[in-house]
Amino acid sequence: MTPPTNRPDRAAALHKARARATATADDPSWPLHLAEDLHGIRADWKTSAEVCADAAWAARSAGRSVLGLLSPEDVLATHRDPITTRTLAHLYLSALRFDFRCPTLQRLVEQLAQTARQPLDCYTRALYAFALLGQSRPEGLTVLDEVLTEAEEHPKTLHVLLHGLWLGQDLNQGAERLLALSSRPALATGTDPIVLFRVAGALRRLGRYDEGLSAIDRAIDCLPPGDISVHADLVRERSLLCAARDLHQHRSPTRVSSGVPS
Repeated sequence: MTPPTNRPDRAAALHKARARATATADDPSWPLHLAEDLHGIRADWKTSAEVCADAAWAARSAGRSVLGLLSPEDVLATHRDPITTRTLAHLYLSALRFDFRCPTLQRLVEQLAQTARQPLDCYTRALYAFALLGQSRPEGLTVLDEVLTEAEEHPKTLHVLLHGLWLGQDLNQGAERLLALSSRPALATGTDPIVLFRVAGALRRLGRYDEGLSAIDRAIDCLPPGDISVHADLVRERSLLCAARDLHQHRSPTRVSSGVPS
């Protein structure tokens, strides 16, 4: 029996995995190397989700999307060990999420569920919920509730669900559900610009414009100096809030006094 990896070795291996995932060198085989790294430390689904979500985002930002390096066949292959299979799925499905390719993500997870040798992990099911929620499909709310019973306070999983509620504009009680989810301890730090951005959008949908503007201003203030990755999205949301507030005020009937006491 192989002895368990001790904490210092695991921390070093995890650091190596993150460095490989976010490296700028042009290495088209890095997803497989990353899978080897995570296999080497016997990463659980939470660690895999944290590393793979960041890796998929970093690769996309650098113009090296995982979607150009892996294929659905790589994700659906059944000859690999469970950790490698899960890593490739987390990478590819996360990349589909960041590109908002909800129908494709939905279909791929459904295919994966048919071919997987074991039940799908919590993060993969969260990505499935995102795909459904992003299409405003009501069954996504059922999957969301199922995932929440297992996710505990895992930030990456909760962010996926929050993203789905934000994208699903036609969900019943979607904005209210988003605000409720944002109040969970892992998300309610008050300093996460992405959470504040999504909260601002929900408040706009509910007509709570001044609260939304307060949230988006906090989000902008919480961005690291010089961070341009989401700044444009935050400014755009602020413009939408201002426009929606102004339109609401313009449409509100002006009460004209008749001189007769009411």
